[in-house]
Order: sequence, then C-alpha cells, then structure tokens
Amino acid sequence: MSTPTTPTVRIVTVNWNAGDLLRACAASVPSALTGAFALEAMVVVDNASADGSADGLEADALVTGGGPLTVLRNPVNRGFAAACNQGAAGSRADWLLFLNPDTRLSERSLPPALAFLAEPAQARTGVLGIRLVDEAGRTQRSCARVPTPGRILAQAVGLDRLWPGRFPPHFMAEWDHLDSRPVEQVMGAFLLIRRSLFEELDGFDERFFVYFDDVDLCLRARQAGWEVMHFAGAEAFHRGCGTTDRVRDLRLFYALRSRIQFAAKHFTAPAAAVVATATLTVEPLVRLAHALASRSPADARAVLRGSLLLWRSLPGLLAPPHQRYKDMTSHSP
Repeated sequence: MSTPTTPTVRIVTVNWNAGDLLRACAASVPSALTGAFALEAMVVVDNASADGSADGLEADALVTGGGPLTVLRNPVNRGFAAACNQGAAGSRADWLLFLNPDTRLSERSLPPALAFLAEPAQARTGVLGIRLVDEAGRTQRSCARVPTPGRILAQAVGLDRLWPGRFPPHFMAEWDHLDSRPVEQVMGAFLLIRRSLFEELDGFDERFFVYFDDVDLCLRARQAGWEVMHFAGAEAFHRGCGTTDRVRDLRLFYALRSRIQFAAKHFTAPAAAVVATATLTVEPLVRLAHALASRSPADARAVLRGSLLLWRSLPGLLAPPHQRYKDMTSHSP
C-alpha cells in the first residue's frame, strides 16, 4: 500500500511485433518491485501487431503477480511517440518509465534508481537513464550528444566513424558509462521522467513517428531547466533493435526522416536545409558505398529501399503541419 510519501511509477511499453521479447519484458517487472515505491500500472500500447505478441498479457500478469497491466490496442501503427503519449495519458504517478519491449528489469533496476532520485541533490533531475547491459553483462554506450548541424553533417559523410576523436559520434562511445553524471540525452529504451515535467512538455512530439523522439524530449527538458542524468548504480538488460532487425529499410527511412524533422524544428532554416540536402543525397551514397565495400547485398538493398521511401515522403515533409501529421502513418511498418 502506498503512502503520501511513497513515489509511484507507471511503466509504458510500446509494442510492435516484439514476439517473445514483450512477454519476457512484462514477466521481469515483478522482480523490480522491491523498493520503497508503488507501481501504478504497466500499460502496453500495441501498435497493430500481427504476431499476437500482446495476446494474453493481462492474464499472465495476474498469474505472475506483476501488478495491474493494461493492453491498449491500436488498429493502426500510430508510431512510438504517439503511443507513448497514449500510454501515459491519465496517469497520476510521480514518475513515468518508458520501457522498450526488448528490455528486462530486475531488482537492480527501479529500486536503486528511485532511491537515487529521492536524494535532495537530485531535486532538479527531470529525466533519468540507467546502465543498459547485454546478455554478457557488458555496458552499452547508450547516452548521446545533442545533434548539431555540424555533428549531423559529419555523421552523414561518415567522418564520425573515420575520425571519432575529431568528429565525435552521436552516442558517447568513448565513455564507459560506469559513473553517474548529467548528460545531454539518455536512450528511450529506459527513460524515467517526472510526470509533471512530461505534462509540462506536452509529452513526446508526435511528429516523430519513431527515432529522435527521445532526443527531442531530453533537449526540451534541459531547455526547461531540468537535468538529464545517467545513473550508473542501476541497470537493465537491453537487447537493442529488438523489433526492427527484420525491417532495416524502414528503420533507415524513419531514422533519416526524423533527423530532417528534428533539424527543421531546432535549427535555423539555412542549417536545416543543409542537413536535409546532405541526408537526402550524400548519406545514401556513403551508406551504399559502405555496403558494397562490405560485400553485403542485403545492406545495399536496405539502403536503396530506405532512401527511396525517404524521397517519396518529401511531399509530406514539406507540407503544412496538419498534412504532415496525416502523412505520419502512410509508411507504417
């Protein structure tokens, strides 16, 4: 039973054909409910999955003692950002945890994270990420730098891979993530945010169908005067690319389209135009050359298909805002 001083958490997981990963994620939640906090609910938003991955989850939760679990089913894929907002709607919890279906929690996840956030020194921490580890227990480099026009252009031509010391990549690969520190962005696979701040920011920007939604949210949180923190004293398992391995062309398309949208939102018009031009022309050629040099026909086909989708989406990207929202579901995976 919670008390007025006991923090509460709602877990929101967006599912799209995650298969057994989603069930493993939900089954891991009970092991994480050992600290001085209460679970308001776990809400799974299913974005028109065709694999039955969300079927029976609520009954399974009752059997395993995982607490209240609700599945919201969308008839179409609304995208990650919109589904996150849908899952968070109506919550009165102190904290919202956006948790990918390819993650698993343990007693080392939420209890130490919320105990850390209860410290007076963390009163201005609005967003928290924790260490994400793979099956072997290796820490993933999950924190990132806020994109700038220069950084994006360097990534588009591959300079971040050729000379990472001079052109730092998006993710902070040079840092082992074994200490806690303020960062510019934490990954959306495990993103814990104050509900009051989430509401102040009007949630995720639904223009981002998938990718860059977490980048944008962390940037806006920092602009509002809150800290984004990486806490190394807690950990969760993260597989990575758990639902997009089979659709690499769509993954590339959404990543590049969201980058153009991010640039249009946060950069000056000339800088955004340069980023869009490089993303549409230079980067596909660089990626194609790399795929051919690696003798990977599958990667080459994914680059060609993803780039073609990006070019075909241009009318929607250049349309007025209301039309752009309508276009968001036209290429649903």
